[in-house]
Amino acid sequence: MLSGRRLDLLDPSPMDIEIEDIAHGLARVARWNGQTIGEHGFSVAQHSLVVEEIAHYIDPSLEPKWRLAALLHDASEYVIGDMISPFKAALGVSYKDFEERLEHAIHARFGLPAKTPLAIKKLLKQADRACAYFEATQLAGFTVEESLGFFGAPPNGYQLTIRPEPPSVAQAHYVARFHALSEAAGFERKA
Repeated sequence: MLSGRRLDLLDPSPMDIEIEDIAHGLARVARWNGQTIGEHGFSVAQHSLVVEEIAHYIDPSLEPKWRLAALLHDASEYVIGDMISPFKAALGVSYKDFEERLEHAIHARFGLPAKTPLAIKKLLKQADRACAYFEATQLAGFTVEESLGFFGAPPNGYQLTIRPEPPSVAQAHYVARFHALSEAAGFERKA
């Protein structure tokens, strides 16, 4: 990693994970394998920021630690990339196990439970699918009908206009949001 950490992908240690490495990687991984309109790809970092926002919109009482979990929901992709769901399914259980081990290490590093409670997982999946709906219709050339069929309707009243950011901007926004949520959750203190 650019931080100098060496991450063992088969046995990831929480001590080898840094938020700056995550943000750097996610800001450079494009959603939809880059098959989107615009000057910049829509990064996983930016996607994660939107998912956190949507999760809070759906549940305004969502605790900061679970908002942090929303921000980190795709954090493992900083080293393994963003694979489309059909490809993940084709790879089978071993890929899911690999992804889960990395997610557990990331959660441990930042003070979250290794296993996200089922109710929170469902909320994050709902927010993730809502974000995908907006991405599909605004960036990836899907019709509203196609997007509704694949992802369902976004939450009533939630509006989003996507403006893909350059990697350096997405990275900075991701790191800033991480620190704000970590502090709100009591995981880090201001000096």
